Amino acid sequence: MKNTIRLLTTITLAMALQACDSSDPNLVTAPPIQQPPATARFDVTAVNLTNAQPLSPITVIAHTDMYSLFAVGVAATAGLEEMAEGGDNSALIAEAIADATNVFTTGSGAGAIGPAGTETVSLIVLESELASLQVSVATMLVNTNDAFTALNGFDVSSMAIGDSVTFNTIAYDAGTEDDTEAAADVPGPAGGGEGFNAARSDAADRVSMHGGVVTQDDGFATSDLTEQHRFDNPVMRIRIERTL
Repeated sequence: MKNTIRLLTTITLAMALQACDSSDPNLVTAPPIQQPPATARFDVTAVNLTNAQPLSPITVIAHTDMYSLFAVGVAATAGLEEMAEGGDNSALIAEAIADATNVFTTGSGAGAIGPAGTETVSLIVLESELASLQVSVATMLVNTNDAFTALNGFDVSSMAIGDSVTFNTIAYDAGTEDDTEAAADVPGPAGGGEGFNAARSDAADRVSMHGGVVTQDDGFATSDLTEQHRFDNPVMRIRIERTL
């Protein structure tokens, strides 16, 4: 009787093992659970510090130290020219995205930022990209010919969750358009003019610090700007906070 029980037990175990054979074509196994890659988030907030210079939708770029928005003394890229003259950042963002080796992600503000206004754009990157991560921000002062302000690459790689940094940025001249201050050449509400023109009329053709607008109130007879459109540095405040 004992031998019979042992035999039945052996047969039952063998059948169970056969049922579990992974080579069985009818056996359905659940795929392994894939964990999403770890990410980090940075909230970039821009504040307009001017009296009457709306800022175009801000451009925010996460990149390595091998990418740069611009360099003082060097000609602006076509994308920077388009943003600095007309406020449209789509070409500038496209240029950044095209540099897939050095640019991780980009973001854009939803609209213009009026004087004393503010907007926040969030960037999400992989934790594996943190070791070389920098953040750049750029926007046009729209009641000008080709003035822009920017944070040109700040290293955020060592920021921990909850850390934040704040910067005040100055105005630059893209060097792509003569500073006529004429309504026909100023895209903002002070002019409503053409904005971007691919022909570079500024003979210097290089980025430099902006000297400020002159205005008709200072004797520039053909200027359509007034003293309210003047600006002093800084023109924008940037706050970067790591939130994840």
